[in-house]
Amino acid sequence: MSTPGKQQLTVTPPGPGPWELDPVHFPRPVTGYWAEMHPEPFSLGFGDFLAFYGIPLLKRLTAYPSGFCYSQMVPVPPEEFPNRLARAAEVFETKGWREQATEWEQVRKPASVQAHHEIQAIDPDQLSDEELVVHLRRCREHHAVMIRQHMAFTGTAVIPAGDFLVQTQAWTGLPTVQLLGLMRGASLVSGGGSTQHAALVAAYRADPVARKALDAGYEPGASLESLRRADTPTGRALNDYLEFVGYRLLDGFDISGRYALEMPDVLLRSITTAIDSADVESDLEAQVAEVRSHVPEEHRDAYDSLLAEARIGYSVRDERGVYSDIWASGLMRRAAMAAGRRLRGRGRLHDAEHFVFANIDEMCRVLEGAQTPTADALAARFTYHQTYTAKDVPAHIGDDPMPPPDPSQLPPPMQRVMAAVGVAMAEMFGQSEQEHEATVIKGLAASSGVTEGIVRRVNGPADFNRIQRGDVLLTEATTEAFNILLPLLAAIITDSGGALSHAALVSREYGIPGVVGTRDATERIADGARVRVDGDAGEVTVLG
Repeated sequence: MSTPGKQQLTVTPPGPGPWELDPVHFPRPVTGYWAEMHPEPFSLGFGDFLAFYGIPLLKRLTAYPSGFCYSQMVPVPPEEFPNRLARAAEVFETKGWREQATEWEQVRKPASVQAHHEIQAIDPDQLSDEELVVHLRRCREHHAVMIRQHMAFTGTAVIPAGDFLVQTQAWTGLPTVQLLGLMRGASLVSGGGSTQHAALVAAYRADPVARKALDAGYEPGASLESLRRADTPTGRALNDYLEFVGYRLLDGFDISGRYALEMPDVLLRSITTAIDSADVESDLEAQVAEVRSHVPEEHRDAYDSLLAEARIGYSVRDERGVYSDIWASGLMRRAAMAAGRRLRGRGRLHDAEHFVFANIDEMCRVLEGAQTPTADALAARFTYHQTYTAKDVPAHIGDDPMPPPDPSQLPPPMQRVMAAVGVAMAEMFGQSEQEHEATVIKGLAASSGVTEGIVRRVNGPADFNRIQRGDVLLTEATTEAFNILLPLLAAIITDSGGALSHAALVSREYGIPGVVGTRDATERIADGARVRVDGDAGEVTVLG
């Protein structure tokens, strides 16, 4: 597979067996740092999740041949199967996701925020080269811990929701977009919400003079820095908010992305839009009642229970990333960029940002005086990252993919958990197979509603400053980190991901139409085009 005008890529399988591409979380090749650091904690955390829920899989291996994310599942050895079966039954009897949701809220999340703040309190620009080497390795180890944590809570995020979809669709036949709409409000962070954000909005709404100062026309970075230092309610609220979100990535997971304070213009516009926007009243109760009316009477109590459990698990869905590795990744990038700036100042690099494409050992060696990788080599890695996408490589490499096991052949408890996981994964990584029409792009319905707007094609963080209020975001895929920018958007369109992808979640939570899994909308819709986005039908009509 290759895009015209690009050199044909050869992707060598990283090991035996079938390997499947993940274009949803990693639509572009990753940095050397990420390719070295990510596989082990990801596999460990995924294994934690599988064992907790009694799933008959041992782990998910991940590797990055040619920089692209490929993975494969490893089954449990036969002798472990009885233990997994017993655990699957126990999880549904005890509602084990509640245990994890409580652990997340009361233990893991606050501990993670504290750990982030401890690292964040260190200004890497003030460190010596030797101290910065130590700091880089500390950030890397913290990042790995946070990735394992993110993955360990995967089951709680998706199994109750998947179980709800399986059962409720069997009873009602209603579309996924309508059923997942009932999750709105369960994941506050998916819509950019937090205690700090609410306090910021309230403080500025109560102080019109301070609100006008946000529009003073100064350079955005200098303006935010000045306003956050003011000893006023708005100054303190702004400072608290920026301390909370400033070093979280705006999009993606890898350190090739940018954290919020690197994009002060779009951050400032997002803040002012949130302050000025009217609060939207929820019609969730009516939606719940509407779906309930389609459920046979004898199943309505079960429907109520399943929905309640799904919302409990769903509350962890995006938080496990935002408060874990997305923040940790931003802190790692902050340290790497500090090193890159000083090395660029010494003439060792062509551009400070090229440094993030080194792996951790290379970073440390270059700071210690090594001459490799050269400036040209790091620049070439940056160019490769900017040039290629997951569309340029095969969806599968290695052996032919194995057909998924038939859940009906499993014992009932494991059958239920596997059905829930299966539908959740399908809705996370799915894409439309419908043929497009001349001016109508067919995707998957992700978030209800219909709107029109101007398309803003986003290839990466460098395009974020082009986003204006009311734009329709068009991109390969998004992560939960994008929630900070949601106040600016009228709708979201993606190439990859299904109704449980991050793009779908954030669009639902903020109440804007979303169409995902279009396969190639980024190639078919021009930047600046006017479109109609129908989040119920899963269609995007190009108007001109």
